[in-house]
Amino acid sequence: MAGALLDVKPTPILKEELDIVIPTIRNLDFLDMWRPFFEPYHLIIVQDGDPSRTIKVPDGFNYELYNRNDINRILGPKASCISFKDSACRCFGYLVSKKKYIFTIDDDCFVAKDPSGKEINALEQHIKNLLNPSTPLFFNTLYDPYREGADFVRGYPFSLREGVPTAVSHGLWLNIPDYDAPTQLAKPLERNTRFVDAVLTIPKGTLFPMCGMNLAFNRELIGPAMYFGLMGDGQPIGRYDDMWAGWCMKVICDHLGYGVKTGLPYIWHSKASNPFVNLKKEYNGIFWQEELIPFFQSAVLTKECTTVQQCYIELSKQVKAKLGKIDPYFLKLADAMVTWVEAWDELNGKVDVDQQ
Repeated sequence: MAGALLDVKPTPILKEELDIVIPTIRNLDFLDMWRPFFEPYHLIIVQDGDPSRTIKVPDGFNYELYNRNDINRILGPKASCISFKDSACRCFGYLVSKKKYIFTIDDDCFVAKDPSGKEINALEQHIKNLLNPSTPLFFNTLYDPYREGADFVRGYPFSLREGVPTAVSHGLWLNIPDYDAPTQLAKPLERNTRFVDAVLTIPKGTLFPMCGMNLAFNRELIGPAMYFGLMGDGQPIGRYDDMWAGWCMKVICDHLGYGVKTGLPYIWHSKASNPFVNLKKEYNGIFWQEELIPFFQSAVLTKECTTVQQCYIELSKQVKAKLGKIDPYFLKLADAMVTWVEAWDELNGKVDVDQQ
């Protein structure tokens, strides 16, 4: 009897409350490496590019697969807010999910190993981050005080030790760094080999460059703000989709009193994209970000904004008023932000999808 008990596998954490969202243009053979960690969960796969192409998914996974035709069918005219030929299309998966939590990962990201050689269950670490509070109002020098073996240090105010709800868990990567094109060109052979065993809360009022390839969030808390912008085909910019979402999300989290964590878990980023192609996509963004960052640093939301949707609509108005002068693209992006919120409110919890 005792032996039989040893064979019983523990129930995966949040199995019924979390979706894994994957944007892709290719067969998802990479899932075989993630099988021990992902197989119990439901996947939402957003196929970018040619919808007539058949994407193969390894057997044994429970998933929904959407292509551009599906996006157009489900959203109708509002499909214009979902990027095409850009990984920003992943946010469609956030839109149609019915779960409380989302984990999103790129299809060139593999299982990393910690310094002891043990495979890292990235999803499990993200869940731990999301289920524990954040401390954006006062920095703890032992980083995340809620981790096992850590606590609040001497001098940390007792009135702040309950923390705030964690809305976003931002993971990192080993091997290929997440660099912009100029840095890629300057350091073509550089690899990230440093494993830092730490999780920390990003302080209130501080922005950061959010990477979408290894990311988890509480959809119920912050979902409507996780719009990855209007990028890619037909747009004058690409590769800033996750950055845009991160800036908007952080301003709203700071306003509503939510936290954002970064650090663990690591994934293994397996291949570098072409820096010359990236430079073409990023060219405008490299200049624009010098004005975008001050805009977000100074953005203030009114006390009447008490929901994420209200915050996001207010932010869209400020984008139109203050960034529209930089380029007409930002007028279009501001309109897309409104369309996104309208689509969220229409579809959230109301979409019937067939599971495969």
